[in-house]
This record gives sequence, C-alpha cells and structure tokens, in this order.
Amino acid sequence: MSHALHLPGSTTDPAEKGRVPAVQRLGALVVAAVIATFGVLGLLDGLAYFSTDGERIAGLSSNGLLSTISLVTAAVLVAAALRGSRVASTTMLVVGALFLVSALANLAVLESELNFLAFSMANVIFSVVAGLVLLTLGAYGRVSGNLPTDSPYRAEGHATPDDDETGQQLPETPAEQAAERAMREAELAVIGHRATEDQQRRVTAMARVRTRGDRRAVWMSFDPAPTR
Repeated sequence: MSHALHLPGSTTDPAEKGRVPAVQRLGALVVAAVIATFGVLGLLDGLAYFSTDGERIAGLSSNGLLSTISLVTAAVLVAAALRGSRVASTTMLVVGALFLVSALANLAVLESELNFLAFSMANVIFSVVAGLVLLTLGAYGRVSGNLPTDSPYRAEGHATPDDDETGQQLPETPAEQAAERAMREAELAVIGHRATEDQQRRVTAMARVRTRGDRRAVWMSFDPAPTR
C-alpha cells in the first residue's frame, strides 16, 4: 500500500498527491535552502559586490553579486514549489540547465577580469553538481519510459495498468489466439524480409490501427469467411 506524501498546507488537488509531487516540491525547497544559505552568508559577510577575486564562503568563492543571484534563485525555487509540483518540476529543469551553462561559462573566464561572479574551480564543480541534482529532481516521475503509478504525468500519453489491461484486449477464442500467433509470425517475416504478399498486406494494414484488439481485428478481416 502506498502512502501519499504532502507538504504542509499543500493543495487538495489530486494531481498534487503522491510521491512524485512530494519529491519535486520538497526537492525544490531543499535545493533552495542550500543556495539561500550560501547567499545569506555572503551578504552577511559584507563581500564586495563586483570583486572578481571573491572570498571563501562555505568552501566556495563568492562576492556580493553571486550572493544576490543565489538568493534570487532560491526565491524562484521556493515560489515554484509553493505553486505546485508541475511548476516546481519545470522550474528545476530550467534552473538546472542554467547551472550547467553557468559552470561552463564561468570556467572559461576563471582567473580573468571577466570573472564577475568570482568563481573558483570549487564553484564550477558545485554548479555542475547542483545542476545535475536539479535536472534529476525536475525529471523525476516525469521523463521516463516507465513512470511511477502515482505520477500525475502518466495521463499525458502514458496508460495506467488498468488502461493497459483494457486496451490489450487479450485473445479469448481459439480463432483469436491463432490470429495472434499468425500476426507475430508475419511481423517477424516482414522484419526478416521473407514475408509473403499476404503477410505484407496484413501487416501494412495493421500498422494503421493502435490497440491490440484493433490489430487483431484487422488481421482477421483478411481471413476468408467461413463456409456453411
């Protein structure tokens, strides 16, 4: 039995219930807390705003500008988490990508006068790690070939187990079972370039429909009518 996870004061929207929305929203809040702590420590230390040398804050280099950007980024993540899991997911994907871009861009200007955010190599590594974490959290339960059952994104082109069972329309009669076997043989023959004209014609016709039951019906429609 699965238990839904909820944020305090979270919405009663069914799409916001379950593990996936909770992971996305809590993930955004946790990352925001880390980034905000770094930004607050930098501002409290009275760092020069545009220094390209920077000073050490929690093992990273920072200046006033980077501290301010960190706080703004944290505020964006918090706002996204409060709006809902879908907004949090999208925001984390975007911010995560920006972290990776920032890492590459600042790596190119290390030890130069263009290092406006006072990055060090430690900052570059942190940006890469933070970016990957955000991308992973943002994509969790959303970008996958096998989404969790409680993912609100399953409705977007992903059938639930019950839908699969209904849509499969398993063969029931001996004729339908025989048709299924013949269908598989024909599809393998087409792939192996050894299909007969009849098999090729049937497989081509089946490709126009989607469900298993419809494909089987198309196949059987080519069978000769039973004689009496």
